[in-house]
Amino acid sequence: MVKITDNYLTDSAAFKKAGIQVPTYDASQLAAETDRNPQWIHFGGGNLFRAFHAAVADTLIAKGELKSGVIVAETHDKDVVPGIYDKYNNRIVRVITKADGSQDRQLFASVGRALFAGPATSDSTGYENLKSIFEKDSLQVASFSITEKGYHLTNGAGDYFSAVANDLKNGPAKPENNMAQLVGCLVARFNKGAKPITLMSTDNFSQNGDRLKNTVITIAKAWKDNGFVGQDFVDYVSNASKVAFPLSMIDRITPNPAETISKSLADDGFEDSEILHSPQHTNIAAFTNTEEAHYLVVEDSFPNGRPAFEDAGVIMTDRDTVNAADEMKVTTCLNPLHTALAVYGSILGYDSIASEMQNLDLVNLIKQIGYVEGLPVVQDPKVIDPKQFIDELVSKRLPNPYIPDTPQRIATDTSQKLGVRYGVTIQHYVDDVNRDPKTLNFIPLVIATWLRYLMGINDKGETFEPSPDPMFDELHAKVAEFSLGDSTVDVHSAVESILSNEGIFGANLYQVGLGEKIEDDFKAMLAGPGAIESSLKEMLSEKGQEVK
Repeated sequence: MVKITDNYLTDSAAFKKAGIQVPTYDASQLAAETDRNPQWIHFGGGNLFRAFHAAVADTLIAKGELKSGVIVAETHDKDVVPGIYDKYNNRIVRVITKADGSQDRQLFASVGRALFAGPATSDSTGYENLKSIFEKDSLQVASFSITEKGYHLTNGAGDYFSAVANDLKNGPAKPENNMAQLVGCLVARFNKGAKPITLMSTDNFSQNGDRLKNTVITIAKAWKDNGFVGQDFVDYVSNASKVAFPLSMIDRITPNPAETISKSLADDGFEDSEILHSPQHTNIAAFTNTEEAHYLVVEDSFPNGRPAFEDAGVIMTDRDTVNAADEMKVTTCLNPLHTALAVYGSILGYDSIASEMQNLDLVNLIKQIGYVEGLPVVQDPKVIDPKQFIDELVSKRLPNPYIPDTPQRIATDTSQKLGVRYGVTIQHYVDDVNRDPKTLNFIPLVIATWLRYLMGINDKGETFEPSPDPMFDELHAKVAEFSLGDSTVDVHSAVESILSNEGIFGANLYQVGLGEKIEDDFKAMLAGPGAIESSLKEMLSEKGQEVK
């Protein structure tokens, strides 16, 4: 038996017996250098970071190109740092699960330090630690994987969340909101000499760097107006040669730790295979399981220097290329397909994405969305071929039964994703004089199915538990009155405010000619049990195009 905290340099044979490759560098030396001269801090210590960013760092450390470890700043769940990072000496076992059932296992010791930074109003220790790190001249990069909603300052009505409103009023002393804490750290860095830094969002949505920049500058300007900082600080965060906000595109399907992987590790003699299910519903473990395919494309904008990311497989390029690669993936070639499977899978009772890929109608649905409706308007980024990307996704990645991803996980926060997943493609059809958004059939069908999903009633007519979503309660209330059995009911008054909400879709769907079509699809799904499946079959039969 071997524990993750065992000395991997002297006991490498025990790790090898468990099928785990170990580092060649000394973790204790790395941690000491991290405290002295931090180079890279990452916000969000979840499974994507553990499977991807930590691997990039591990590669560069092993090559001698990164001298300090990554500092992890967990801002969401207070149980993650003591329960996963501290407990296991900041180490991670990454398991790549391949379609043939084989695994690649590797131990990372690339995290030099981990800390929790919750609301500083209740405990300012983490926030003060963050500020001290940002005051270091050596810090080059702060990266982020905090989910798209982590960047939001306002609710669907455009009002500031209460924590944000408090922070804008009270200033940088003890912020509650994560983004306000970040800006408070930038204030500390500015006051310590205004050394440059790059804030690199690697979250999964278009123009992520711009969103982060807008959030930071919004807070900075509010603090200026309220007398907490001067115009010189606003100028600092607005100057790309001082604070850069590169765009990025990231892709690596990384579901929650799987019980099957836990068992296989335990069977091979790895002791630390238990999964932590925290009170805040974080599922995390000493190990993380992920797929083999991965992409990270980053705009090369790092005014204080950077690690040699390209030597760890990261594609470093210009802004236009990153934007095209990101839009290709997020709006066309992966995320819209994933969201379609998430909504349909949840309402049809599937418990894995791979099992959905055994349903030929669902496979045909995502092919229509990707190949037929998306590809004609997507820009080719050149560094990744869009059609080949979808080919790999549909034929290899999504059907992989050893990637235990669930539609319920993907369906989380769907209201925050629809504008990116489908709104961008819809807008391309609006902007192209040779195209008409009214010719779209399957994107509107998915949106209609999402309305049906909001009812919380599955295709059998039984209640089910929708995934967490910050807008669910208010959206559910608009459709909760409907019941199955009457497809002639007038749904317009109930769904008009949803489909016209530009904050959700990026456009008023009635103004682009899709509102009535979505209403008709939604009404058809109210006919009775089985109406969702039958509506999909009918649409594929009538409107589906052959995809080769």
